[in-house]
Amino acid sequence: MVKIVTRKSLGTQNVYDIGVERDHNFVIKDGLVASNCFNKSHSTAYAYVTYQTAYLKANYRLEYMAALLTANSDDTDKVQKYISSCANMKIHIEPPDINRSGVDFTPSGNNILFGLSAVRNVGQNAIACILEARKEGGEFKSLADFCDRMDLRAVNRRSLEALISCGAFDTIDSNRYQLLRDLELVYDWAQSRARDRASGQGNLFDLFGGAFSTAATTNKNQNNFDTAPKAQKVPDFPPQKKLQMEKELLGFYVSDHPLKAISNSARVLAPINLSQLGAQKEESTICAVVMLNGVKKVMTKKGEPMAILQIEDLTTQLEAIVFPKIYERIHSLLQIDSRLIIWGKVDRRDDQNQLIVEDVELVETVQLVMVQLNPQQAATIEEQHRLRTILQEYSGDKEKAKVPVIGIVQAGTSRQLVRFGRQFWVQDSRTTVQALLNARFSAYPQSLADV
Repeated sequence: MVKIVTRKSLGTQNVYDIGVERDHNFVIKDGLVASNCFNKSHSTAYAYVTYQTAYLKANYRLEYMAALLTANSDDTDKVQKYISSCANMKIHIEPPDINRSGVDFTPSGNNILFGLSAVRNVGQNAIACILEARKEGGEFKSLADFCDRMDLRAVNRRSLEALISCGAFDTIDSNRYQLLRDLELVYDWAQSRARDRASGQGNLFDLFGGAFSTAATTNKNQNNFDTAPKAQKVPDFPPQKKLQMEKELLGFYVSDHPLKAISNSARVLAPINLSQLGAQKEESTICAVVMLNGVKKVMTKKGEPMAILQIEDLTTQLEAIVFPKIYERIHSLLQIDSRLIIWGKVDRRDDQNQLIVEDVELVETVQLVMVQLNPQQAATIEEQHRLRTILQEYSGDKEKAKVPVIGIVQAGTSRQLVRFGRQFWVQDSRTTVQALLNARFSAYPQSLADV
């Protein structure tokens, strides 16, 4: 971006084209330098490329978004923004799959499939080995089949653990914990078989019709890998743990997101998402429903503790700053992977958006007061005043009033949610609901996740 600080007429000057061989910057007069002087043909080319891009996005949505994700795969913030765009376009992003994924993001039916190159700890040699084995022998039927067909020098144990943990084996066996336990045995088993094949020897189990007896080697349909060792049966990881592993290995939640379940209710409390902070005025107060990804505790010059938080919602990630006074009050709530409601002010530092945290509450502990109104009540000034008076009575100390109030205006089959301002939030949902019922309003308490 160029900021014009002064203007001065230089009279008639020679015109230079920017297509010079070495340098686009040149001196025009009195030591002044002209740069980025786009001529009409350059502007026309940009306009043409813009038109082509818009056409592709409108008519080849899957292919366009897959290419966009691939081109920016090393930029976590951009990828998350594009994944959010895909969700708005009703395009589902699937986790990696060892039987379908290629190197990069690729269209798959009406979805986009994560590429294997996006998985941390899986190198290019490992990916090439997987794709070659799949091309030669078809889809992998089991973990044992996969390990037996791999060059385990290229696809090492760490790579396999990463592929299992991020969900790449889910179409074979969705129990990731079981697969990780099996891997401890299967990996050594596959290495032993590879050594036997390299030395031209069989093993005891092959002699009795195992997966790689001489006859079985010539007929891949007989490769059932019954002789592969298996660990004792165990239940799978809980959903939250599986999502954490995906985030660690892919950089994103893919198969699901902890905030998706409350996305509708979150919009009621926090209509502005984190990616929209740039459009907000500096120091404006907003409310956001986020995941807490990281907490960095630091000490001020006065020796007081404060924190820098890494937060994200369904659209992007950014930093939030907790100053000492607020940190002393909320530090016990700042647990990694917690779902939080954060109130804060928009701040810009070095052209980067961040939040200055003013208050925090755990999503799981948030209770709402729901007030049902018919259109006549919602439009009557007397009824509005009566409702406001009750809410203000039970609001009390504003710092302690952390129970949001949501109005439900019902007209036939139409149902509209209205978020009351923070000044009308109350301290206790139960006593407020009872007061509203006594005043002949229809009201009830409800958790945020159930809205």
